[in-house]
Amino acid sequence: MARETEKKRLERNFTDELRELRVAQTGVQILFAFLLTLPFTAGFPRVTPFQRGAYLVALVSAGAATALIIAPVALHAALFRRGRKSELVRYAHRLSSGALGFLLIAMASAVLLITDFVLPRGAALLLTGLTAVVLLLLWVGLPLARREWGRAR
Repeated sequence: MARETEKKRLERNFTDELRELRVAQTGVQILFAFLLTLPFTAGFPRVTPFQRGAYLVALVSAGAATALIIAPVALHAALFRRGRKSELVRYAHRLSSGALGFLLIAMASAVLLITDFVLPRGAALLLTGLTAVVLLLLWVGLPLARREWGRAR
């Protein structure tokens, strides 16, 4: 099997990054769209100041996640055919990592908003905390542990 050139490796890495972003992009956009429409629903005027705060955190975080997840496309357009694929791959990875961080905050805040609306505050905080822990374990803990397991072999 022929050895992969640096150019081919960078192209493969960027393609892999874009595939991963496409998976997350759909979820981010659906959450953002839901949050954008929420204030126009009949029940929204009944939210408490605490719930309004959770809503704003979720909305702004989902907006930031959306911006970060789309940014590699704009970066690619700016750097296309300029021989800067290494820079593109590096920044696309950073942007997608930031997007996942904001998506975690948006999802946890959305869970808090909804659970606080339908459950007592303590139960809402507990479920939100559990949601955040599960997301952290799946999105941070597992990948880091898996990376370390790969080194040990």
